[in-house]
Amino acid sequence: MTRQCELTGKLPMAGNLRSHAENKTRRVFRPNLCEVTLMSDALGRSFRLRVSAHGLKTVEHRGGLDAFLMKQKTDKLSERVKKIKREVAKALAGKTSADGADAETGETANKAASA
Repeated sequence: MTRQCELTGKLPMAGNLRSHAENKTRRVFRPNLCEVTLMSDALGRSFRLRVSAHGLKTVEHRGGLDAFLMKQKTDKLSERVKKIKREVAKALAGKTSADGADAETGETANKAASA
């Protein structure tokens, strides 16, 4: 299993350690990966993912897992998360079409409650 963020695609990078004497020693800069459980509002279930700290901050900034997945490019996501994104998109499309059906009939929840 690679040390890769499942949401942002961050990978380890190679570089040098530089001493005071300017010696160059090769090293690896690894992403700060955390095992986290993220909740999907659209699906009503949680998912356990390996996410970098930067990716976790981005998820919170965008307003949750569902909003993050809808904005994130598919090529950066892992195969597992691509499947989750398809499920979320399908669930959100179902909610939108259900809301649209009420708008077509012309009835809203407020009109039904007042009658």
